[in-house]
Amino acid sequence: MPTDDGERIEKAERTMRHFTVHHDGVRIPVSRGGGGRPLVLCPGLNSTQADLHELTGLLRRDHDVVTFDLRGHGLASPADRYSFDAFLSDLVAVLAELDLPSAPVLVGYSLGADLVVHYASECADTVAGLVLIDGANPMPEPFITDADLANFRAMAEDLAARQDVERVRGAACQVVLTAQDIHDLNLEIDVVRSGILDRYRKIDRPISMIMSASIAGDSTEGRAPRHNQLWRAGIERLVRERPHISTSWLDTDHRLVFTHAPEIAEIIRSAHHPAGRPSS
Repeated sequence: MPTDDGERIEKAERTMRHFTVHHDGVRIPVSRGGGGRPLVLCPGLNSTQADLHELTGLLRRDHDVVTFDLRGHGLASPADRYSFDAFLSDLVAVLAELDLPSAPVLVGYSLGADLVVHYASECADTVAGLVLIDGANPMPEPFITDADLANFRAMAEDLAARQDVERVRGAACQVVLTAQDIHDLNLEIDVVRSGILDRYRKIDRPISMIMSASIAGDSTEGRAPRHNQLWRAGIERLVRERPHISTSWLDTDHRLVFTHAPEIAEIIRSAHHPAGRPSS
């Protein structure tokens, strides 16, 4: 590794800060480290800042990176409600507590992408740009139809069961949402995305999309082909209306943030490279 990269990583580790935001009866743990242009990374449903450690570490080479856990995730406390608006209020509360030297780049993964789009649509003057990772997709029709309900409920139950196992690994990776919480949120997110194009129309900041080519996997059978086609159709719809949005497709599924962290970090670096440092 080049010396300058090594020095930046070492500096990021030395400057790490951890604090807690108290909001809506919830304790939200926040971590901040690195140096350069501010960047706030918002995780998605069923992901924690501990899960995103590889991507966060890479981003801290060039950015002052803030990460946090949404309610019911990781080291955040449980809550009485797990709605889209409740998670959005967590993001708003964290951003309100930050004393940043300049407007941050907001990076959101999955549900986190939808959250930062909604935030930026109301507070665009406080944001330098958006990077949306496999979320905030204005699909032309519902992703979850009646024919998909049984499958999505089974997926939620499987996730909840695996999360019980994750708790053994430690609180940093745990998610306390029930299968019903997850299922309800998936349905709500579908509704949110049906109207998200209106949110994009209010944002005049640079937007980069990093999307999975096979969000539903690479199977040629069952519902996967429809979901993969619909996922691409939504982004094509967005770019037709907002042609200045840049889009990168990675040949993988929805776990891209865990399996392709170096590629994602490089795309972000190229889109928002630090002043005075050439992008790769």
